[in-house]
This record gives sequence, C-alpha cells and structure tokens, in this order.
Amino acid sequence: MGRGRAKAKQTKVARDLKYRTHETDFGALASELHKESGDSPEDVDPEVLEKWSDYAGPSRD
Repeated sequence: MGRGRAKAKQTKVARDLKYRTHETDFGALASELHKESGDSPEDVDPEVLEKWSDYAGPSRD
C-alpha cells in the first residue's frame, strides 16, 4: 500500500528523461572525462596532508 504516489513520480521522471531534448556539450564532457584523476599535492591544504600522511600508500613515482 502507498506505492501509487511514488510510482507515479517515477513514471513522470522517466517520461521526462525519455522525451526531453538534451543539449549535450560533448566537448565539455570529453574534457571532464580526460582530466587527470586525483588531486595534486599542490592543490591540497598542507594541514590535510600532514594529518593524513601516515595513511598514504606507496608512492607512484
């Protein structure tokens, strides 16, 4: 019981996703997917590095 409202909302969302036209920027998507993964040490706060340095795994150098 009580599933009618949830099912109706799911159907509405699914229908909206199916029939709505999307303007996809494939260039932005490609650049986001091809970014270098992970933060470089220069981008991380030194206090955070110090706090978690004991937990760092082997270096990938």
